[in-house]
Amino acid sequence: MLAQRKASGPMVSAERREGSPWTGLWAVVSKEVTDYLTSTRMFILELITVLTAAGTVFVASGRLRETVGQDPYLFLRLFTTGREPLPAFVGFLVFLVPIIAIALSFDAINGEFGQRTMSRLLAQPIYRDAVLLGKFLAGLFTLALVLTTIWLLIAGLGILRLGVPPGGEETARVLWFLVLTIAYGGFWLALGMLCSVVFRQSATAAMAALATWLFFMIFWGIVAGMLAQALRPVRFGLPTELLAQAQLEQALSRLSPNTLYVEATVALLNPEVRSLGIVLPTQLEGAILGAPLPLGESVMLGWPHLVGLVAGTLLLFALAYVRFQRSEVRA
Repeated sequence: MLAQRKASGPMVSAERREGSPWTGLWAVVSKEVTDYLTSTRMFILELITVLTAAGTVFVASGRLRETVGQDPYLFLRLFTTGREPLPAFVGFLVFLVPIIAIALSFDAINGEFGQRTMSRLLAQPIYRDAVLLGKFLAGLFTLALVLTTIWLLIAGLGILRLGVPPGGEETARVLWFLVLTIAYGGFWLALGMLCSVVFRQSATAAMAALATWLFFMIFWGIVAGMLAQALRPVRFGLPTELLAQAQLEQALSRLSPNTLYVEATVALLNPEVRSLGIVLPTQLEGAILGAPLPLGESVMLGWPHLVGLVAGTLLLFALAYVRFQRSEVRA
């Protein structure tokens, strides 16, 4: 851990100790990133993710070779095409990204308490603000590095297998997809950090974070449907009642980060998608002719979802920050 590093140089003066609350931030970030990248846990997660990416690319490219020259968005199909028993790569990311993020953060804080190094760490010219933010940024940088590496791996394998380089718009869409995936991982990273602050046992923090992920992944859609039926019951079977209930169910389902990520991914990687909600007749204009949306409109379609993921990340980190500032650190 960070507190076990030997101090170099003389004792820090009181003036420096009373300086900026972010003193020592980048020392925490650099040390934590090094620990993450060299840990066995990270190696196992990276190996699983790389094998998954390679498998889905080979499966998707095998199906897409027949449509070379016919599909203007062939490169995007690498991320959205699957074949039994393997789903598309974006389907894997819905499962893998939360697991990787939680694995990086569930013992970030309580691990220091468990090894009794937190008091020694805070005795250095490092504030609590820098410790918490540094560990979060280190996890986010590591996650972004892993996802970027996988993105480059898929791009390279896709070009080799298909023999067709991606166009400018395709590259921009996939870059936006990478940013969205990092934001999605940041949400679960902040959740793992919050559980690490709340629970002193690492196993309890991991179970709490994974249970929350499973709840949103499996059960929240059912809960949203039940709440919509209770709050907006259909009494007379009128179209307005059915529409109101469906809109409420969709709004409730979007409280789940999984739903936000999947819907925004569909908007970015499928240019033919013109709406993420209930499609009304006025929204079908141009869809009959198969006219794809330009990049800017697809980004605006998924922009509220990206903002929602970032807002959820900030909220969870703020809760972890308040709880960590109020926690007692004993020698």
